[in-house]
Amino acid sequence: MDDDSRVTRRRVGDAEARRANRGWWDTDADDYQAEHGAFLGDVDFVWCPEGLREADARLLGDVSGRRVLEVGCGAAAAARWLATQGARPVAFDLSGGMLRHAAEAADRTGVRVPLVQADALALPFADRSFDLACTAFGAIPFVDDSAVLHAEVHRVLRPGGRWVFSVTHPMRWIFLDDPGEGGLTAVHSYFDRSPYVEQDDTGVATYVEQHRTLGDRIRELVGAGFRLVDLVEPEWPEGHEGIWGQWSPLRGRLFPGTAIFVTEKPFE
Repeated sequence: MDDDSRVTRRRVGDAEARRANRGWWDTDADDYQAEHGAFLGDVDFVWCPEGLREADARLLGDVSGRRVLEVGCGAAAAARWLATQGARPVAFDLSGGMLRHAAEAADRTGVRVPLVQADALALPFADRSFDLACTAFGAIPFVDDSAVLHAEVHRVLRPGGRWVFSVTHPMRWIFLDDPGEGGLTAVHSYFDRSPYVEQDDTGVATYVEQHRTLGDRIRELVGAGFRLVDLVEPEWPEGHEGIWGQWSPLRGRLFPGTAIFVTEKPFE
């Protein structure tokens, strides 16, 4: 994919990235759910393509009675699962197309959670209004300034609250998005933070994904006021033969594809 003339790596500002990704997810929502919906489930919390579930990992801790914010929720399967565990979730996403799928899944399952269309860089919620916040690959890779996102999550969390999120493992940035042998050779610098950009024939961005190193992520979190509790790198499980984009058994058995950051907002 990286050799396509409409694929590049270049600096993209916040406004261009927001327009591109909102448009992408609105347009791609149907295809995304058709391809991945069965794996993600209607009422389930899957952290990553490796298949790690919150039901097993319990990275959020006890959610019963807790007010939980799902950031970049997509079709909100995780929020619905949290509701079945006694939590009081709110799910938000920038994409109206993805929220349409969230509403349809609520109709199918009868599990309903509040859905909000919002920008992760300007959360429409009061200070200290949530006990926990989480996202599985939502929002963080798609915003120009993820440090602001972390600061916004810190603002809406109560002291002692956890912020847990999964993203593509930063070391994957050095490889092509190829689940086969072509994805085993390092071709990019780990230290090149230039976003991956897909653009139309006129050079306007249609999809933007940001890169940060592990150190960048930790500095952003600490700078926002969080304490790092754990960094989980899920191993590829035996018997899992599924392919999701660049995730595959071949690559997954050699190096990590997902990083899950478990953090807390300290008590003051």
